[in-house]
Amino acid sequence: MGVMFGSGYIRRRSRSGRNYQPMSEINVTPFVDVMLVLLIIFMVTAPLLTVGVPIDLPKSDAKQLEGDKEPLTISVTEKGTVFLQETEIPLAEIVPKLVAITKSGYEERIFVRGDRATSYGTIMKVMGTIAAAGFSRIALVTEIEKGR
Repeated sequence: MGVMFGSGYIRRRSRSGRNYQPMSEINVTPFVDVMLVLLIIFMVTAPLLTVGVPIDLPKSDAKQLEGDKEPLTISVTEKGTVFLQETEIPLAEIVPKLVAITKSGYEERIFVRGDRATSYGTIMKVMGTIAAAGFSRIALVTEIEKGR
């Protein structure tokens, strides 16, 4: 019969006269607890990381596009500020940055997200700049209307 002490050794009387023997078991319960906490944290925070620039998108009846990879996103805020992914960028620098970022050349899919309060001309100016550079797969992003 043995008694467990805080040091991980078991006091046991044996024939050899030694009183302490090392314990050969690993307690994995604390590791499982930590992993479950991390899993919950990542499940909660992952949906919040998808869009970095808050924009009030217009509503539409169009179906959602299916894609195999995440496209480049250009956002235009209510004040006309342009963002490439989550980085603010002047309109004149959009084309050089897109050329440097794109992996599949001018066939890269680019989504333009325009705030509902942004003027139509501002969004068309951004799209025209991108299209004039040779990018052909440009799409506008809207929210799906609820209730239809």
